Amino acid sequence: MEKQRVEGLVSVIVPVYNAERVIERTIRSVQAQSYQNWELIMVDDCASDNSAALIGRMALADTRIKYFKLEQNSGAAVARNRGLAEARGRYVAFLDADDCWLADKLRRGLDMMHERDCAFVYTATQMVDEDDKPLCAYTPVPAWTDYCHLLKRTVIATSTVLLDMEKVGDFSMPLRRSGQDYATWLMLLRRIDRAYGINEPLALYRISRNSLSSNKLKSIRQVYEIQTRNEGLNPVYAVWNTLFFCLYAFKKHFLK
Repeated sequence: MEKQRVEGLVSVIVPVYNAERVIERTIRSVQAQSYQNWELIMVDDCASDNSAALIGRMALADTRIKYFKLEQNSGAAVARNRGLAEARGRYVAFLDADDCWLADKLRRGLDMMHERDCAFVYTATQMVDEDDKPLCAYTPVPAWTDYCHLLKRTVIATSTVLLDMEKVGDFSMPLRRSGQDYATWLMLLRRIDRAYGINEPLALYRISRNSLSSNKLKSIRQVYEIQTRNEGLNPVYAVWNTLFFCLYAFKKHFLK
């Protein structure tokens, strides 16, 4: 039985692990949203730093901030699933602890949902360094993507996603230590026709320069593994899709 959800409320889910250096900036970006009907669900994955104290201090000043702690370190998928279980809003948005939103991120996503009568919206992102300086020009996102498109091109960044839970239905993220977001988008796009994109960088994705190549190689392995293990696709078809993923990644990073 699906839960009763609060109309108009956006539940923002943030998994937290050792994010004391950036977590206040992340929370402030939610508080600065032009759309203010939200709850912020912070799920502590047993951080060993001062994250909990920082969140607690901010929650005392803003009751929309909710804090939950896992019993043991379990990874982002378990943390986000705990957030999904606690979420009360009709809408759910995901935000990583080291990312930030621009002020109109939620409002623009909700406007798109109402205009298109759709269940799933994503936006472009701007990659920035630890000082929030752009690392490169933002990469455009397509106006829409569906299951077949997503098999070949992972265009949906977690911190840009907004979902209408009444349309997509309750779900849990696959219990993977990494790549659970991509696996989730594929799962949801088997339920609905397509997701719609806003081709503006309404989220800041913080990353170090040294991690760009290693993250891309890791992503390539994950694409194949998720398509074969989680989606049950034929390995030959998964290899074909992964080759397209590599081609798009090459064009994205070297042919601008």
